[in-house]
Amino acid sequence: MDAAPISSDYPRDAITGVVLAGGRALRMGGEDKGLISVAGEAMVAHALDRLRPQVGAVLINANRNARRYAALGGCDVVADCEGDFAGPLAGMASAMQRAETPYILTVPCDSPLLAPDLAACLFAALAGERAEISVAHDGDRLQPVFALLDCALHGAIMDYLATGGRKIDTWYAQRRVALADFGHRPDMFLNINTPEDRDRLEARLAAHQRC
Repeated sequence: MDAAPISSDYPRDAITGVVLAGGRALRMGGEDKGLISVAGEAMVAHALDRLRPQVGAVLINANRNARRYAALGGCDVVADCEGDFAGPLAGMASAMQRAETPYILTVPCDSPLLAPDLAACLFAALAGERAEISVAHDGDRLQPVFALLDCALHGAIMDYLATGGRKIDTWYAQRRVALADFGHRPDMFLNINTPEDRDRLEARLAAHQRC
């Protein structure tokens, strides 16, 4: 299976890629997901390898093990702007504050099979609908942390968090959001919550490497 070519028709250097690794990972017994080894490499490293060619810069959002993440990623690590593991919106806001680009593109640390045209497709959806945010859709439902966001939204996120809001879908409903269809790339949304999930991902990675 040949990978789709990465489009050059979007402003790559205007986007900072952000790997979100700031959660508690309660379903994994609290183990830091981004540091879990899959096919001999930490999941965050898989994500960064696929994200870097698509963006101008990268960051990692993490609330633990910052030094390990920085060493693995060779990039800055930012903690949530709101304490107590406030969810992906807090990570997004922190990344917006640190980024030196107009946009951030966020992905979760436990989904290493990122599409090579993720940034291009998200930007095309955002520009085509003159939206503030574009979000991946898997054909059945929204995948809210696979998203391209205008960094001008930093204040709006902070205002929402200040009210006690945490649900990303609720905040998205208040904004201009475009959907990018990735129904043809279901592997991108595979993640790890159990040892069986890890086995499936390793098999998928091996299959991709053979293609």
